[in-house]
Amino acid sequence: MAAPTDIASDITPEAEASRTDAAYGGAMSNAPALELRGLWRKFGDKIAVSGIDIVVPAGSFYGLVGPNGAGKTTTLSMATGLLQPDFGTVLVHGHDLWASPVEVKAMLGVLPDGVRLFDRLTGEQLITYAGLLQGLDRETVAARTTDLLAALDLTADATKLVVEYSAGMTKKVALACALVHAPRLLVLDEPFEAVDPVSAANIRDILGSYVRSGGTVIVSSHVMDLVQRMCDHVAVIAAGHVLAAGTIDEVRGDGSLEDRFVDLVGGRVSGEGLAWLRTSSA
Repeated sequence: MAAPTDIASDITPEAEASRTDAAYGGAMSNAPALELRGLWRKFGDKIAVSGIDIVVPAGSFYGLVGPNGAGKTTTLSMATGLLQPDFGTVLVHGHDLWASPVEVKAMLGVLPDGVRLFDRLTGEQLITYAGLLQGLDRETVAARTTDLLAALDLTADATKLVVEYSAGMTKKVALACALVHAPRLLVLDEPFEAVDPVSAANIRDILGSYVRSGGTVIVSSHVMDLVQRMCDHVAVIAAGHVLAAGTIDEVRGDGSLEDRFVDLVGGRVSGEGLAWLRTSSA
């Protein structure tokens, strides 16, 4: 498997920041990368997200963790404009997502839950299409597509239809589509799910380089050890509420993030009643 390669120097959130800051009159430079203010969302009678407030500092690697059904995907969907909140505000680098959706979404790179792609395109065609949709010229898109395919070890499969890709390969090509326009804010819902360990290490290297170059990453994951090693900030949510948020050290205290997560969320069961699972030498 190929080692991760450096993505072309023009594919940096820092370069895109200069362009977008100029477009917005320089007002975005000191704002948090993302602010969620009082987000609410109901589905029928079920309240999925209940007044969530999160501030993601610019240049941070931010983890979002919670049990199944906690509201993580709903929160990220509202944060990226895939789902409109019933109440609340989403600010991306100081600008209201729903007031200027086209302009603000151009600053976002999104890997959503349950990736759905145009899978009758090849991997190369799909990344190219994503870049052209973002308004990049063909020469820039071609160069960036080549770089991303190499960095994500997809070059050998570039001309295969995406429908023929494995789940892990599909996840990687979707990540390439999220990166191609050098977004200022990258929002990834379970990016390592179905990805093999070597590819996961390559992706962590790419994301780490992206953050060091000025970008911001928000990642949801169920793997506490991964979040603790990779992220500098974290929010724990359950039942649509934020239970704790801050730096990794602030949230985990003297123990591990996993131990703190279990303490906050609860729900541990003893496993009593499963005596029939025990083997016997008799």
